[in-house]
Amino acid sequence: MTRIPPWLLPHRVVIEPYLGDSAYGPKYGPPVPGVRAMVAEQVRTVRDREGREIVSTAQVITAPDTDCPAESRITLPSGRRTRALSTAHHTAPGLPVPESLEVMCE
Repeated sequence: MTRIPPWLLPHRVVIEPYLGDSAYGPKYGPPVPGVRAMVAEQVRTVRDREGREIVSTAQVITAPDTDCPAESRITLPSGRRTRALSTAHHTAPGLPVPESLEVMCE
């Protein structure tokens, strides 16, 4: 399987991976700056990780091995900070199409 080519990821985002909840609220890993991505800031109706229908205002496509679980904080190229609602790994075993990770953002 092939990875999505870097030339298809013209934007850079900052990802703070969600590590879980603590006694003081959500806990995040250290920020990872300069993550290559393709960002589309548009409104879409999606389902969150619990199956509820919600609105996503940005979609981020990045490399398949990017550490970005749902609830992670993401800073988009526009400077807007958002939260990952859900993630989807796109693979096609045996087919000559690239793998990627799609993140739907709040």
